[in-house]
Amino acid sequence: MAKTNRDRVGEALELLAKGLLPFIEREMKAVHGEKWKAVARQSFGGKKVNFSDPQTVLTVTWDQWNVVFKNVLGHAERSLVSELRQVRNRWAHMENFSTDDAYRALDSVARLLAAVSAPEAEEVEKRKMELLRRRFEEQRRADARKAAVAPVEGRPAGNLKPWREVVTPHPDVASGRYQQAEFAADLWQVYMGEGSDEYKDPTEFFRRTFLTEGLKLLTRAVERLSGSGGDPVVELQTNFGGGKTHSMLALYHLFSGTAAADLPGVDDLLKQNGLDLPKGVRRAVFVGTKISPGQTHKKSDGTVVHTLWGEIAWQLGGKEGYELVREADETATNPGDGLRELFNRYSPCLILIDEWVAYARQLHDNGGLPAGTFDTQFTFAQALTEAAKAARSTLLVISIPASESPSPRDGRERISDIEVGGERGRAALTRLKNAIGRVEASWRPASPDEGFEIVRRRLFQPITDPSKFVDRDQVARAFVEMYGTQQQEFPSDCREASYERRIKAAYPIHPELFDRRNYEEWEMMGK
Repeated sequence: MAKTNRDRVGEALELLAKGLLPFIEREMKAVHGEKWKAVARQSFGGKKVNFSDPQTVLTVTWDQWNVVFKNVLGHAERSLVSELRQVRNRWAHMENFSTDDAYRALDSVARLLAAVSAPEAEEVEKRKMELLRRRFEEQRRADARKAAVAPVEGRPAGNLKPWREVVTPHPDVASGRYQQAEFAADLWQVYMGEGSDEYKDPTEFFRRTFLTEGLKLLTRAVERLSGSGGDPVVELQTNFGGGKTHSMLALYHLFSGTAAADLPGVDDLLKQNGLDLPKGVRRAVFVGTKISPGQTHKKSDGTVVHTLWGEIAWQLGGKEGYELVREADETATNPGDGLRELFNRYSPCLILIDEWVAYARQLHDNGGLPAGTFDTQFTFAQALTEAAKAARSTLLVISIPASESPSPRDGRERISDIEVGGERGRAALTRLKNAIGRVEASWRPASPDEGFEIVRRRLFQPITDPSKFVDRDQVARAFVEMYGTQQQEFPSDCREASYERRIKAAYPIHPELFDRRNYEEWEMMGK
């Protein structure tokens, strides 16, 4: 019997309950102690409840928000909880779900699970992409039926060529094999050896990578790991389309051991600066949304890791490297100068840390978690940056949400509540910035206009025929002229000279898709 959209939603809700329960228990215990279940049952009139039921976990999260969960999660997550309570009620009342509704439900489940670093988020993501592929296939068949019977209506204005005659999509896009999940770069997935070749294979990654002016700062990383200068600690500062994760992947692959000649664009960049890639670089990757601070993590060699510093030590030196910080890891205390010894022993070494705020905000003041306390995380952050500075041939790259992020539409600065979370997240952001701000250098991997090129290069093959550039420019000019003749219908910035340049840079995607409606979606794809 074929699986229905309602079945898919039901399975996602089960995964939601399974993934949320450890987080709920952890946070409720931190506030209410061993009486947490009795407190939770108050939402149901004191009756006995099943804590593996989606209704239970969502209701408890909602009712205990102000007392317990707002410290860790933010307004975005609260909205997800509200939405998913309605989804669960629809599902319980045997309502049908359209493909769009089912996709949204699965996406909301995945986002909420990722916010608490639940491993079930990955499974929901896979099911979400399976549903999306099904939807695209249904749409493709419907479009094919319409095209078979529909007459051709109209011609491009002013004899302008349609985009499909100017640029060519990559084969996976044109054939329908393209998946948004594979477009969204995932550093942890690549570290695990998973995902599409365009991200996990160093040569293919650089073949489709646009070396922005910011990414050319890769040369500083080469200098640092070669022992010839460069910054020891780097904070990736990104705005819209800033290429945060893309930049970390570039660093990860740059020091993969692959020859520079096999990394398109890299060989020329290094030769221009008289540099060679260092050999034998050890790499460590930490993504805060992929590792739960409330659980220990058993490695392939039997090592049991508790903390962020234990994870870094194990990735750099295996069981032997872990022994250098074992006592600090098991007691969840700051390893201090042991980090410098670790880095010197395994240099040259590269440490990449992403989504640190999402990890730190889940820690408690009074301990009780394998990963340590909230305060210890920031004494460790300071020790980590100082050790990277003191050690030889060590590069630490940290990406944390910019506390102020300018909007490409109006230039106003804003705080990303989606990335930071609740009150504890904002406190974590401030303390991390203070801890690493003593020694860090800032990189901005991409400007907003370069973000256009990052996305466009992933979807479309490069234009090589000079006449195609003329066709593209004619389209850009026609748009700008239309905006100029209909001034009351369009924003004033559409008539500025720079807007024509932006249309060319984004072609065949209109820059408004980046700037306005799909701001968050494109930012996720470009990160």
